[in-house]
Amino acid sequence: MKQEFCQEPNPPSGSAVQVQCKLLLKMRTCSLPMLKALASAIIFAVILWNLNFLGYQSEVPGPTLGHSEPLTVLIWHWPFHHTLNLSTDVCADHYKIKGCQLTGDHRFFNQADVVVFHHRELQQGKVRLPTERRPPGQNWVWVTLESPTNTKALTGWNQTFNWVMTYRQDSDIFMPYGELVHHPSASVDIPTKTGLVSWVISNYHRTQKRVQVYRELSRHLQVNVYGKANKKPLCPDCLLPTTSRYKFYLAFENSIHKDYITEKLWRNALLASTVPVVLGPPRANYEKFIPADSFIHTEDFSSMKELASFLKTMNSSRYRAFFEWRKRYRVKLYTDWQERFCTICTRYPHLAQGQIYPDLVSWFSA
Repeated sequence: MKQEFCQEPNPPSGSAVQVQCKLLLKMRTCSLPMLKALASAIIFAVILWNLNFLGYQSEVPGPTLGHSEPLTVLIWHWPFHHTLNLSTDVCADHYKIKGCQLTGDHRFFNQADVVVFHHRELQQGKVRLPTERRPPGQNWVWVTLESPTNTKALTGWNQTFNWVMTYRQDSDIFMPYGELVHHPSASVDIPTKTGLVSWVISNYHRTQKRVQVYRELSRHLQVNVYGKANKKPLCPDCLLPTTSRYKFYLAFENSIHKDYITEKLWRNALLASTVPVVLGPPRANYEKFIPADSFIHTEDFSSMKELASFLKTMNSSRYRAFFEWRKRYRVKLYTDWQERFCTICTRYPHLAQGQIYPDLVSWFSA
């Protein structure tokens, strides 16, 4: 490193450059033994730095942040253009995450530690990347909750983003649609059931696997279909009271990909206290998120006729067994983008600094 760089008035605070500059300045007045000690210290620091870069970090759960200075997270554009009020310290006030400042003000670009980009708006060409040069140490985050099937125009963003934030567990920042959190309960109340199977769908396309499976299943039992696709839209407050009246809910995903398990399971079925019949990734993938005895997978049956018979003939004790998980857990939904973006700060100390995704398509399609 050139010593002239250390003459800059404000090397990036807390950066490797600042640390090395301080060491260089100290070395000007050091004796030979001290110089040797400092050299050893620098080598050790570089080793630790490289280990961190390669991802050998210890995971520390909870909202405690591992950095001394507050982080600034710049939301370059709000998802779906739903601008939210950031006049207060939302991360600390609402989610108990201190030292995490969200902003949507582009004037803070040069001061931001992290800049967030939601893919939908990039894909539609409604927003552009910053024209200014990226400041040293600043990390860019690519964000999407859509599956690869419904995500286009990825090739234009190779060699651009440092971190990814998606529903996939192997993302740098994991952003699930929901999860089960520990919540012991002595009893389980199951709403009164007046129907057998329901399904809510807005986008109905005959080429989709979920539509093909539904059409075959509906040959053997009645499925009450709601949503815009069937001209029976449900208001937001009507959804859960409607699906909760049915014993089973078709939690069919619009496309099948690893970890792509959406609100169709978490909200429409589990939160509504109905048993989900799932179509999505393999059963083993679902079992990473929810207990094995809390759902029914379409792949557990050799035919839709067999599945229909299983649903129609299930006795009450077998049915109640699907709700045993509620004695230990409750459903937590993630629907607030503010909360999602605040979690960037909790993950920040454990993320590889300076990495880049050379081929976003290959990673997301894997």
